[in-house]
Amino acid sequence: MAVVSSPPSSSSFLLIFFFLVWITLAQTPIPAKYDGFLYGGNNNYVWGDSVVLEAFLDPMCPDSRDTWPPLQQAFEYYSPRLAILVHPFPLPYHSNSYTFCRALQIANKLNSSTTFPLFELFFKYQEKFYNAPTYNTSRASIIEDLSNLAVAVIGKDSLPAFLSGFNDSQTDIATIISFKYGCSRGVPGTPFFFLNGIPLPGYGSALDFQTWRSIIDPLFVKK
Repeated sequence: MAVVSSPPSSSSFLLIFFFLVWITLAQTPIPAKYDGFLYGGNNNYVWGDSVVLEAFLDPMCPDSRDTWPPLQQAFEYYSPRLAILVHPFPLPYHSNSYTFCRALQIANKLNSSTTFPLFELFFKYQEKFYNAPTYNTSRASIIEDLSNLAVAVIGKDSLPAFLSGFNDSQTDIATIISFKYGCSRGVPGTPFFFLNGIPLPGYGSALDFQTWRSIIDPLFVKK
């Protein structure tokens, strides 16, 4: 007679989750600087008196694409009191996402002013690089195609350096650290947001500008 075991309790699931988070933290090297790309450049100070919005976005995620314009609108509305820090987070079920996140690290290393224009360019053409259209496409061809696309932002003169960045172990490490950082904070998908370090409920849906106002306005009233 088969023995039917009882399903694990919720406390067991929590123990497993925190164990996995601990393993991720133990294996994540400490980067030289805080992870992420600061939107708006050096005129926007993270921490200090700013309200800090951290956004975990996947360049191959349609919801990440749709949430970006309202985020930009919120930045313009609240600047300089709002700091937006974007963490590239490649979801494993988006086959090409890791390569595109690495391309962002390469662009940021070559010229940080091209990082967000490239992010937006990837959003614009992301459907071309979804799983189904690239099912039979090699990784080398994907890199070539995205690099030819990136020329519009990085410039033709930077193309050789951009391509060589895919052989640079430092850009690979930076992409891995960024992904592990998201895992260590329990990010389950994209888009996902932390506001002043506190996770916003729900994920995977684009928030419009009015929703951002309803969330952020009360923080300035408290101040």
